[in-house]
Amino acid sequence: MKSLLRNKHRLIVISLGIVYLWFGMLKFFPGLSPAETLAKETIHKLTFGLIPDDVSFILLAIWEVAIGILLLLNKRVKFVIYLALTHIVFTFSPLFLLPNLSFNQDHMYSLTLIGQYIIKNVVLFSAMLFIFPEDSNIAKM
Repeated sequence: MKSLLRNKHRLIVISLGIVYLWFGMLKFFPGLSPAETLAKETIHKLTFGLIPDDVSFILLAIWEVAIGILLLLNKRVKFVIYLALTHIVFTFSPLFLLPNLSFNQDHMYSLTLIGQYIIKNVVLFSAMLFIFPEDSNIAKM
């Protein structure tokens, strides 16, 4: 049973790594990422326009690719999960900063495709918490 649980855990880590690597790699090629406009507008608002959009988008690509590679290599997992959780928290900001893109105008609680794209990150957040390495001292409590 432990082997099965360990394999499920590794499968989730690999899956998250693939998603981050894939989404991040798309950002290196202008026009390929469906999230390009959303990400640039969001980062522009979060940084008050202090970082040029193209620069911030490349930095985001590097951040996502680094998370993906490190997850796939199973390296520095705690640190990577902190990076990913920070990233995921920021992905929710368009719900507040760009509500007109996230919600249908006719029905406040009806999400647009962009809103759905954002909300799916709840699953990524939960998966990151699931794979977070337990501290052996805490586990004994």
